[in-house]
Order: sequence, then structure tokens, then C-alpha cells
Amino acid sequence: MAEDTPVPKLNFEYWLDKAIEWGQATTLESQKDVCLHLPQLQKFLHEIYETLKHMDSIGAIQQFPLIGQLLGRLCWNPFVIGYDESQKTLMWCLCCLYSSEPQNPVELKANSWIQSLLCHLLSSSKWESNEAETSTFISTLGYTSADYYCHLVKNMVFSLVTEFRGNQFNGLNIQGRVSASRVNTVSLFCLPLITLPDLAPLLETLLHYHGGASKEILSTEFLEAVNEAFLKKKISLPETAVFSLWLRHLPSLEKATVYLLDQLVSIQLNSLEEVACVIKDSLLPQAANHPAIFRIVSEIFKNALMETDGAPEVMTILQVFTQLFLQAHQNENKPHKFSLKAYFPYHHQPLVTALLRRPFELPATHWSAHLKHISDMLKALVEDTNVSSAADLFEIWFLVVCFGEWLDIAAEQLLKAAVEPDALLWLLAFYYCPQNENQQRTQTVVEAKAVYNHLMLLFNRIVLSVKDLEAAVHSITDTERCCNQHLITHLLTNFLLFSSGGHTIAQEFIYHITETTDSSKEVCSLLIRTAYRINHNGEKNTRTVKLLNELLKKLTLKV
Repeated sequence: MAEDTPVPKLNFEYWLDKAIEWGQATTLESQKDVCLHLPQLQKFLHEIYETLKHMDSIGAIQQFPLIGQLLGRLCWNPFVIGYDESQKTLMWCLCCLYSSEPQNPVELKANSWIQSLLCHLLSSSKWESNEAETSTFISTLGYTSADYYCHLVKNMVFSLVTEFRGNQFNGLNIQGRVSASRVNTVSLFCLPLITLPDLAPLLETLLHYHGGASKEILSTEFLEAVNEAFLKKKISLPETAVFSLWLRHLPSLEKATVYLLDQLVSIQLNSLEEVACVIKDSLLPQAANHPAIFRIVSEIFKNALMETDGAPEVMTILQVFTQLFLQAHQNENKPHKFSLKAYFPYHHQPLVTALLRRPFELPATHWSAHLKHISDMLKALVEDTNVSSAADLFEIWFLVVCFGEWLDIAAEQLLKAAVEPDALLWLLAFYYCPQNENQQRTQTVVEAKAVYNHLMLLFNRIVLSVKDLEAAVHSITDTERCCNQHLITHLLTNFLLFSSGGHTIAQEFIYHITETTDSSKEVCSLLIRTAYRINHNGEKNTRTVKLLNELLKKLTLKV
């Protein structure tokens, strides 16, 4: 015990007798006796805390065996916890008695008892059951019952926030004096109150608090509960607090990413604007400015792509996420922010640099040349004998999928611009079937080029029939090469959107290919991406926009 703050044993006995007497108080006279002694009691409690904070829990109980009985009774007295800073002091005394590493069943039981008392100290529902007993005291203070409980919680939160953030006295920050066990205990008693709006400042403060500890000092249950409440929109937190949560508790970050994927895949989204809104609202693109968060989110997307065999809706989500991440990185105001290439350190950097160029950063007349440059680099990488494992190929393909906007533009450029098709067809062949060996991919390009040449012959015809397009794809209708089907479906969809006569047979033909190839989700994802790109590029092609909306309306009902 600290020599400069003696706590006579007699005082414990005196105040315990008083606490027992007050617990039986029912008359106005006895309640007045409580109020009369509150200033002395608060001073005594403060002396207890100043002594306990220099002791461990075992030593405190050994030296003051009556302390548990005393604190327990005082915590349930509404007059005591409603007086000035007594509630805060009681809480800190309990935190001092909490065993950070309980060694036996007795200490575990004591910890559980302390947690229940701490929860009670902030739980107004417990106090409301004593409404009749406290009404006289509350009215004396000049409060209504509702105001009293509200102010009690707010004052408690304010005291805790002040304590954790550290008070500045003569330039000295005393934050470090708060022990890790007390911080852990406070995080535990927040559990039943996570969604209480008044608790938000304390949640934010705890999430930012580290206190110089070498290991996590907040309870896992607290971190998980805050993350769950945030994901389900039961609480609102500043971005920095959410980022701190995900950085200090990676399972919460993983759950947030999986939650976002499940949310986007399970709900019906009719536009990429809706997809972008949901992704941005998750705060994950903004949080991904931290490379550690970016890498973990990327790994989860990789797993999602593998588990779904490259489902078009997952690929679309990944592409939108990447675009939003790039926007967030561009808007980042930190002077020493990471270079974008630092987020892809294990990839071929010239290829990363080329993919990172956003389409709007280049004149549309330069897109084809830029895509050929990407295709040439990618082909050299894929056909390199050192890139032989499936894992290496998957990493390269994943990078390309992240920037799939360029692939959609490649398919459009084949039909809308005068280009040499081989490089762009090879790029699309790799995108849709990365696992193919070089010879297989070459054969895919040959077949796709035959269809492409046929489509170009029809491109300027104003009058078309479904049979005309069926003839164009006749060479692949008898095969089961899914990559060919995906590539050809992409070309055919763009042909319907941008050719002179495609719009006249678009609905009939889209219905035909989605029925025969079960590609409704694929075509729907493609149309949504195209509509988003046209909208953001400010194109004035009224006919194409109208056709896109009509096709999407029919397909979303079907998907």
C-alpha cells in the first residue's frame, strides 16, 4: 500500500456498516442521511482508488478483505452512483480488483462478478427498476427521471473518454497510467451497451487506444461486437475508428469483407451505381489505403473467385472495388501515402503501371494502342517458361481481373474502332480462360477471330435476323469450350449494342443465347458494366442507353 495515502481499516468497517444501513433505508430521513454522507464517501472512495491502483488484485483483496462487500453494496445504491464522480471512482476501484490473468476458479468467479457490476453501472434499465426509491433524490437534483439516467450515462462516458485520451497537465500526458487490465475490463462492460448512441464517443476512444502495450488490450468480444454492430448499421463510427478496429483485429476485417460479398451477391442490384454505393458505404475501399488491409481484402477476393470459378458477378464486384480503391487513394491527403505500385509488389511492374492508367486519363483514340501494349506484356509473361505453375498464372489473371474495365473496353474496341484484332482477342482469351495452355489459347483466338470477322461483315447492315448471328457462331455451337462461349457472348452482346441493325434483334437474340448457354448472369453483368461506363463517360448514344435499359429490365427479372 502506498505510504502517502493510508486507508485505515476502520474506515472500511464504518462505510460497510453505512452501506448496509442505507440498503435498508426506506424513509425520507434515512435517504437524507445517505445524501448527507455522500461528499465524505466520495473522498474515501477516491483514497481507496489511489491506493488500489498501485496494487495487484490479489494483494488488494488480502489487505482489504471487506472491499468486495463494500463496493458491491455501493454500486447498487442509486444515491451513491448518482453523486458527482462516485460512479466513475467505483468503476475504477472495480477495475483494480479485476484479474487480468485469473489463475483459479475463485478469481474467475470474482472477475465475472466485477464484470456484472461494471455493466450495471452503465445500464439504466437496472436503475429504472428502483424508480420509486430514487424519485425523491432525482427531483431534488432538478431532473426528470429520463434526464437523470441520460445525464448519468453521458457523464460516465465523458469521464472515461477523458481518462483514456489523457489529461494534459503542464504538458504531461497521463494516458499511460491506465493499466491494460482496466482498459480490457471497460471494453467488456461495454458489451451490453454497444448500440447505445451515448456510448459512441467511448467506443471511438477505445478503438484508438493502445497505451503502449505490446499485445491487444481490448477484449476480443468487444472488438467482435463493435464490428457486428457496425456491419448491421446499428451504430455509426468515424472512418478512422473503423479502420483502427480492422487493423487491430483482422478477423473483423475478414468478416466485413465476406459480409460485403454476401450482401452484393444475395441482393438484386440493377446498376453498377448501386453496387458502387454499397461497396463505398462499407468503407473497405477507403480502408484499403492501408497496404495491410488491401492485401487481406485481396486475398478474400481471390478465394471468392476460386470458389465461384470466376463468377461474373464476383468479377464485377472486384472491378468496382478496385476503381473505388483507386479513387480513395487519389483523394488521400496524407503527404507520405504509398505509391499505387506498392499495393502490387509481387507483380510485373510495367504491367501494373499500364493497368493502373485509368481509361479517362487517355484519349479514346489511344485506347487500342494501350490495350495492345498490355496484351503484348501479358503474353510475354504468360508464355515465359518461368511462369509455369497454376498459382503464378492465377496471380497474373487476378491482377487483370482487378482492372477488368480495360477488358470491356478491349471488346468494344474490336467492334467500334479500326484495330488489328489478334492482340485484343488474345487478351480476352486469357481473361476468360487463363488455365489454358498456350496452344489451346491460340486455338481459342483462331475460333474467336472467325466469329469476329463474320460479325464485322454484318456490322453496318441495317436489316438483320437472328439467323444471321447464329451463322456467325455456328463454328462454336457444337463445342463445350466454356471460355469460347464467354468470349463470343461478350462479342455478340457488344455487336447488338453498337452495330447498325443489332438493336432490332437484340431482345430476341439475348433471350436466345441466355436460354441456350445459361449465361443470364454473365450478360446481365456485362450490360450493367457497359451502362455504368457509358454514363460516366458522358456518351450521348441515346439508342444504346435505351436498349441497355430495356435489356437489363428483362434480364433482371429472369436472373
